[in-house]
Order: sequence, then structure tokens, then C-alpha cells
Amino acid sequence: MTHHYIISGMSCDGCRKKVEKTLNTVEGIQAEVTLNPPLATITMGEHVATEKFQDVLTEVGKYTIEMTSSSNALETPVKSCCSSQNKNSHVEHQHANKTTKSIDANTTGVYYCPMHCEGDKTYTKFGDCPVCGMDLVPAQTSNSQENKVYTDLLKKMLIAVVFTLPIFIISMSEMIPNNPLYNLMSVEKWNWVQLLFSIPVLFYAGAMFFIRAYKSIVTWNLNMFTLIGIGTGVAFIFSIAGMFFPDIFPAEFKSHHGTIHLYFEAATVIITLVLLGQLLEAKAHEQTSGAIKELMKLSPTEATLINNGTDITIAIDKIQKGDLLRVKPGDKIPVDGKITTGESSIDEAMITGEPIPVDKKTGDTVIAGTINGTKSFVMIAQKVGSETLLSQIIQMVNDASRSRAPIQKLADRVAKYFVPTVVAISLITFFAWAKFGPEPAYIYGLINAIAVLIIACPCALGLATPMSVMVGVGKGAQYGILIKNAEALENLNKIDVLITDKTGTITEGKPSVEKVYTEQNDVMNISEEMLIQSIASLNQHSEHPLAKAILNFAKLKNISIAAVSDFQSITGKGITGSIKDSKVALGNKKLMLDVGATISADIENKILDEQNQGKTVSYIAVNNIVLGYVTITDAIKENSIKAIKNLIDEGVEVIMLTGDNKNTAKAVADQLHLSSFKADCLPEDKLKEIQRLQAEGKIVAMAGDGINDAPALAQANIGIAMGTGTDVAIESAKITLVKGDLNGIVKAKKLSHAVMKNIRQNLFFAFIYNILGIPIAAGILYPVFGILLSPMLAALAMSLSSVSVIVNALRLRSLKL
Repeated sequence: MTHHYIISGMSCDGCRKKVEKTLNTVEGIQAEVTLNPPLATITMGEHVATEKFQDVLTEVGKYTIEMTSSSNALETPVKSCCSSQNKNSHVEHQHANKTTKSIDANTTGVYYCPMHCEGDKTYTKFGDCPVCGMDLVPAQTSNSQENKVYTDLLKKMLIAVVFTLPIFIISMSEMIPNNPLYNLMSVEKWNWVQLLFSIPVLFYAGAMFFIRAYKSIVTWNLNMFTLIGIGTGVAFIFSIAGMFFPDIFPAEFKSHHGTIHLYFEAATVIITLVLLGQLLEAKAHEQTSGAIKELMKLSPTEATLINNGTDITIAIDKIQKGDLLRVKPGDKIPVDGKITTGESSIDEAMITGEPIPVDKKTGDTVIAGTINGTKSFVMIAQKVGSETLLSQIIQMVNDASRSRAPIQKLADRVAKYFVPTVVAISLITFFAWAKFGPEPAYIYGLINAIAVLIIACPCALGLATPMSVMVGVGKGAQYGILIKNAEALENLNKIDVLITDKTGTITEGKPSVEKVYTEQNDVMNISEEMLIQSIASLNQHSEHPLAKAILNFAKLKNISIAAVSDFQSITGKGITGSIKDSKVALGNKKLMLDVGATISADIENKILDEQNQGKTVSYIAVNNIVLGYVTITDAIKENSIKAIKNLIDEGVEVIMLTGDNKNTAKAVADQLHLSSFKADCLPEDKLKEIQRLQAEGKIVAMAGDGINDAPALAQANIGIAMGTGTDVAIESAKITLVKGDLNGIVKAKKLSHAVMKNIRQNLFFAFIYNILGIPIAAGILYPVFGILLSPMLAALAMSLSSVSVIVNALRLRSLKL
């Protein structure tokens, strides 16, 4: 048995892990805990009292647990408190209370860490992440906020350059014979100039690095700023001590002038180069969020409201559901809705990625942000504000660009042990040089130890995955591929099996009635018109594509709709109801068996012929006698055959699971050359088939568009919803294809492959500088080649690793899908 519980008191991913680990200590249960929503899903063989879970949680922190339904759990906010063990990492910031899974892209005053050090934790004030020290990023994707971060860093960068350059010149002048600067002032006075010039660099421009380094040590979340802070701090303190207390140093620390060689230039140049790296990161982050900005630009600001026959221009946020809006030639569609009067061609490239305009007529849906052609029409507003597809796309892209890919765990594990290892190597380097190095041995030891600390900074390691994910998700949005999170993006590259529905996925999902066959019966004589009226009346309140096809067929024949009582919809089988004292059933053969309807051999043979041609046939029974059937055709999408062939060629097994009958399913499967298929599937059958494949170790993707596909979409490793389908299906899926054809899966898989390749390249760039640089910085080449790596060159190499990662990730922007 499985139960769901609300957990109160969790405020970060560390809390979540602790609660999950603690609950799993209870014998006979298996627990999985999520932070947002704060939900524990516990599977147990025998019932375990909630009080027992509470007892074990109380021992590790201020957590409470209570049983609830999963639906209520999704609406429960995360509370901003944390156990005493985690207080250090929550000193500066608190959670922003959240009631949904995602941060609203239009919310102000909400920030998050781009490295997700504490899961999906958000902060109410801009600043540094208390764990890794990175600048917090605004959830709102406005230009002003991003420009503020960039402008602030640029200002600090300019100040650092202005004061560092003179220090660098003064220090390097020592290499010039008969140094001309010493004719102006003594060495001691030039040292004072270096000290004064270094103060604004270290304690204004670079102050944030020392604050971050301090926090990292206090919380023992060691990171790149730990190494920067220790390295530059040691260089600065050594220089101060050399100026004021030169006599405490051994002779080998002194120059031929009798003064201690100072390292203000090393500390300031390092800070300046690290600032350069941060500046480039901020600029790159602004560029990677360009897809969201471009999408936001698509949203119009005004609309033309028809009010009592008069056109009035109103702001977009004043539109209400049911309003009639006039869309003029060249205008952007203001909200989602349907055309009520007129027709036009609409450019939907921003949604589908396809450049060819789509013809629209009365009754067709239109999407906010798409561009009207050369004709005017009137539409009714159906979805406004955050409900529009454009708003949902912006939100989805925003959420996905912030999510963590599983491969990021590799970088996290490396970083956890990397920093203390580097500090240890730095200390070993110092003592090894002090004992075995040439004179001045201590000078060599100090400089090389600092160089090790600086070149080993793992800033590129932290950027490697998020940069590629941000660019990749934005690229997908441009092609109508909406990715909910980075995990889906990564796993799509690994799928073994694609499960696909038929109607609306492989086929257009726009069925039409080909004919209604009526059999003359001695017991009950009924006309074709009466039979059409009966099945149309049953379908009058249904939103199913087949129902709409039957209603349209009745409308074309000018057949009226009758009242229905005792209506019942039976999932996966059909519908029943009473019309004018007659019991009517419309559906598949399973439904006919359920209601006990008799079927003549003649009708059975005719239906079989229709099904063998790939057509969908529904039996029509009146008073438990099958008196006819309705034949419905649904054209296969133009891209389905090509897309399925491409997937099979790439080694993906494509299986169709459909609620249609075996004969129709086989005809479609043969036409598409599918790996296999299963017919007469109820929603639970699709779910069980996916579970069976997963039990075999397969990574399963499921493509569907209907409410009946929602359980299977949620169960699959990757749920792929057709954008032309229901909101329930889209909500259950991890990837949505706006255009709604299988070719989008081919593009999405290509995108996944490109992003994962890019991430691996980034990890290589992040590691290669460290792997090669640390031994060189430690002086391994000196005994043979006499080569040493100065701290300044180490800082430059460290910055180059970040630049390499950024430039490589931005290459994805030119990817063609």
C-alpha cells in the first residue's frame, strides 16, 4: 500500500534528504520525499502509524508529518524553517513561501541560486547564495534586473583595472635594469603606493569574494571562492607583514634592496581576472535567457474590444473571458480563443517553428502572440493572462532553464572533495618547496602554493551543466519543444522505447464521419436520420474528437438534437443514455457485450471490412440491439511515417497502444511499419504496459494527447504531450510538442543529444585546466624545464576555463533541428 504525507519544516534540499533518509530507517517502508510540494510518498507492506514516523523525525529536527491526499499536498506551501543542524546555511536568506511547483516568471522580488545548492529554495532579497556564493538570479526575466547585475560587475571591474594596472606596472618594473621608477621614489614608498592602490581592488571590487569564501568555510560548503579567498588573502597578508614586520622573515624572503618582495600585484591581478570571469558569466546568462525575452516580446500590449458594436482599444490585462475582440491585418493575436466571424491566415512560427502561415476560419482556435495575416476577423477570448499558451511557454522555459540535470550530480560530487584536496595539495607544495627547493625556497613555496589554489578554482565546473541546459531549453522553445526540466532533457537521449497513442498523436486528431450504416430489423424499424439523431444527442456534451465529428455530421444534415437522460461515459468503451424511452449505446464491442446487445453476422462482417481499411467504427445499439454503425476516418499526420522511421533507425522501439480495435490498429501499424502495437487498450492497460517495459530495464517515452493518456504520461520516464491535446495530458507530461506531431520527438531527441554532448565537452574544459594546471602550478616541470606558473597566469588560466565553457555552451544557439 502507498500513502501520501505532508511534511512541514523543510526549507532546502538538505532538509529533504535528511527527512527521506530518516523515514527510510523505519523497518518495512520505502519513502520518497519531494521538497516542492513538501510531500512524502511511503510504500509499506503493512500499515505503519503516522505517530511512528513523527517520532523518528522529531529526533532529527523540527519536522512534522501528517497523512493527506496527493491533491491537497500539491497545494501546501513550503514553510520557512529549518532544523538546527542546517541553520548555518540559512543565516542570510529565507524561503519565499510557494504554493506551486514553479516560480512565476512574472513574480518580482524572488531570486534563486543558479547552481541550485539548496534545491528549489528561493530568496526574497538579491545577494549571494549562502552555500556556493554565486550571485542570486531573479526569477523575473526582466532586462532591468539582469542589467543591474551586469552593470554592478562592470563598475567593479573598471575600478579593479584602474587600480590594478599601476600596481602591475610598479611590480614588473623591478625586471628593468636601473629601474627608472626608483629614481622618483624609494622601494619602500612604491610599496606604500601598491598597498593604497590594492585596498579598493580587494575590499571594494573583490570584497564579495572574501565574504563568499568566509561563508563557505563557516558552513563547510567549500567552493571556488574558498580557493580565491585563501589564495589572494594569503598573498595580501604576506605583503602587509613584509611591509611592517620585515625582520620576522628569513633572509631568503628579502630582495637585494633589503626589502621583502611583496605580492600586491598577484592579489589584485587575480581579483581582476576573477571579476572578468564573473562579468562574462553575467553577460552569458543574459544571452542564454534571450529565448524567454524574445517570447515575452511576442506578447501584445493592446487589443481592440468590441463593446456594443464600437471598437475600443484596451490594455491586454483588461481582457476578460468571453470578450469579443477584433483582430486587424498584421495585428498580434491578444489572447487564446476562437474565431467567431471571418477568416484569415495566421503566422504561428513563434509557437510551432514552422514558417508557413496557417489558414483559419470560423470556429478555429487562435493563439496569443501569433500574427494575423491580411484579413480582419472577430474572436472570442477563452484564455487570458497566465492561462494563455504563450504565458505557459514562458513559464515552462523559465522553470526548465533553472532545473538541474542528473549529470550535474557528478560535478557536485567532484566539487565536494575537490576543494579540500586542492588545499591539501597547496600545503604539500609549500612544504615540499621549503624543504627541497632552491633558494629562496620559502618564496618559491609560497608562490607555487598560491598558484595551486588559484588555478584549481572550480568555477567552470559549476557552469558546465547549467549553461548548456539554459541554452538548450531556450533553443527547444524556438522549435515548439517545451521542456519542463533538465532531467527530461537528459533522459530523452537515453530512451529505448517510444509508446504512442493513435488518435491525435499518429493521426491528425480531426476525425470526420464517413458514413452511418443502418440495418433494417424486423423487430425494430429505425431510419438513418433517427439513428444519427440518437448518436449526436448522446455526444452533445462531449469534448472528444469523435463526438465533435458526429455532431458536425448531424449539423451538416440539419438533424436536430434530442434530450438525453441517464447519460453515462464509460472510459475506453463508449457512452450510453436514454432518448425518448429508448436505451442507446454507442461504442466498441466491449461496450456492446457489457450492455448485452445482440449483433447480427451481417453487421459484424461489414464492420470488419471497415476496420481492415484502418477506419474507426463504433457500434450503435438501441434497446440492446445493434442496428448500425458509424464509420469515422482520421488521416495519418504527414510527418508520422517519416518520424517513426527515423526513430526506429536510431534504435528506438516504437509501440502503438490504442483504445481502437485490433483490425483498425493493425492497418495503421502496417502502414507505419511500427515495431509492434496493442489494441483495445484502456488507460490502465497503457499504464501497465509501460510498467512492464520499465521492469525490463527499458527507458520509456510516452507520447499522447488525451485525458486517458495522462496516467501513462505520468508513469513514463519521459512523458511527451501533443500541444494540440488536453490540458491534463500536457500537465502530466515532461515535454510538450506545441505543433503536435511525432517529428517533434525526432527534433527533441536531437536536441537532447546535442545538449548532453555539449555538457560533456564543458566538463572536459572544466577538468582539463585543473588536471594539467595543478601539477604545473605546484612546480612539477621546474626540475627538468625550469618552468613555473605564476599566480597571475594561474588566474588567467582559471578564467579561460570559464570562458571556454561559456563559449562552448553558446554554440548550441546555432543548432539546427
